[in-house]
Amino acid sequence: MLKLVIVEDDLMIAAINREFALKTPGVSIVATFYDGREALDFLLKNSIDLVLLDIVLKQNYSGLQLLTDLRRQGNMTDVIMITGMSDADKVEEAFHLGIVDYLMKPFIYERFNEALQKFFLRKSMLEKGKYTQADIDKLLASAQDASPAYKVLRKGLQQQTLDKITDCMTSEKNFRRFMDSEEISSETGFSKMTVRRYMNYLIEEKKAVSRTNYLTGGRPSIEFAVVDN
Repeated sequence: MLKLVIVEDDLMIAAINREFALKTPGVSIVATFYDGREALDFLLKNSIDLVLLDIVLKQNYSGLQLLTDLRRQGNMTDVIMITGMSDADKVEEAFHLGIVDYLMKPFIYERFNEALQKFFLRKSMLEKGKYTQADIDKLLASAQDASPAYKVLRKGLQQQTLDKITDCMTSEKNFRRFMDSEEISSETGFSKMTVRRYMNYLIEEKKAVSRTNYLTGGRPSIEFAVVDN
């Protein structure tokens, strides 16, 4: 049974993390902490398999500080970082401190479960005591399969928002069809300003194109469409 600790100062999000964890077979939640320093004290005194750790914690003690203090004490407990932050420096620092995954809020259960299954895979191989080349290849393939979820976006952009807009634009009825920001906003629920910001990002990434429609009967409209990768 996987012994899990949740460290999250938002009661609602902590409850969601707990619900997701309990949906996953083989997981036992040992404790939930809303204060990072209390969590650190517990983790230094108890053997835990995995920690779900938020970066932004109250009391002027962040999840990254907690993780840094754990490593300084020689504690190598595995950590999945859960956060709404997409800043490149924070993501890079977290991976340098040895986290096994980085989940950005809000995330769906399938992505949460993927992170746990990857952890289970690595744990089961470690328990063998010795790796074969096939084991190494399997671990590397698992990391590569999940790598798109780690992609660091430009500051101010969120992967979940990008995914929803991309899903809208690549749906069967919309693929390759030019749509203005108002149409995309109506289908995704995001503001037109948000839509334009993300579509401009996709254009920069050469995943979308834009054109100006002068046949609107009024002010010209900027329209967007995705392109084949």
